[in-house]
Amino acid sequence: MSKAAAGAPTATVLVADDDPQILAMVAMRLGNRGYRVLEARDGTEALKLARNERPDLVVLDVMMPNMNGWEVARALRGDAALKSMGIVMLTAIGERINELTSPLYGADDFIDKPFSFEDLEKKVQAVIEKRRTR
Repeated sequence: MSKAAAGAPTATVLVADDDPQILAMVAMRLGNRGYRVLEARDGTEALKLARNERPDLVVLDVMMPNMNGWEVARALRGDAALKSMGIVMLTAIGERINELTSPLYGADDFIDKPFSFEDLEKKVQAVIEKRRTR
C-alpha cells in the first residue's frame, strides 16, 4: 500500500505482540507501507490503545500477558464504539486452531507464525478495505 498524497497515513494499525522482535518487525514493515502504526506489548495495553486511538485495524497476537488476543478481540466486538474495527489474529498456536477459534471471537482474518510479510500486508489491506465498505 502506498502513502497518501500529502504523506498522511492511509490507515492506522495497532500491532499487539509480547515478542519485541516480532512487534518491531511488523510495526516497521507496516509503517514503511504507509500505515500509522501503534504498538502494544500486552493485551491490556492493546485494549487501552484501541479505545483511545480508534485504529482502523488491530493485529493481535493470541498468547499475550494480562489479556490474550482472543479476550481483546471479544472486548472490541462487545464495545459498540469499537466493533467496526478490523481484527487480524497473529499466532503460533497452529493453523487449524486459529482457523476454528478466531471467528468465534470476531476476528476478520488470521495469520499463523511463521508468516510472510506479504501475506500479512495482503490480509491487513483486505480487512481494512472490507471494513470501510460496510
